[in-house]
Amino acid sequence: MLEENFLTKYNPAVSKYWLLMLAGLMWSGVGILLWGYAVTWLAAAPSLGSLLLGIAGLAIAWVVYKVGFSKIAQKNINRILRYADKACVFSFQAWSGYIIISVMMTGGILLKSSSIPKPYLASVYTAIGGGLFFSSFLYYARFAPAAREKSTMD
Repeated sequence: MLEENFLTKYNPAVSKYWLLMLAGLMWSGVGILLWGYAVTWLAAAPSLGSLLLGIAGLAIAWVVYKVGFSKIAQKNINRILRYADKACVFSFQAWSGYIIISVMMTGGILLKSSSIPKPYLASVYTAIGGGLFFSSFLYYARFAPAAREKSTMD
């Protein structure tokens, strides 16, 4: 009983609608961060090859968005919308998603510190960052209608 009261009292709960916004902001933020690395690396070695690698990264980003991240984002959106009115602020991502995030972060750190030339890594970072950034708009698109839904119910 004491444990239940403690968890209830100190649970950082927010409206499920704000979880949609938080998830979108996190996905956008990480996407922009990865793009920042990619642009810096490509700008440090300006050439036609770097430009082509950047364009290839953007094209792959669209594929990553369509085939992978948009499906994950939609799954997260559906899960969030099934919550009661309020949920823990960390539940914008499924718990299993945190494991995937830690694996991806570890992979990114290892890639960054590898001997792979940065312009080639820029394509990978552009692709992953773009997939995340494009998918973040799925959260934003669902936030406004969901918030309006809630306000009409109050």
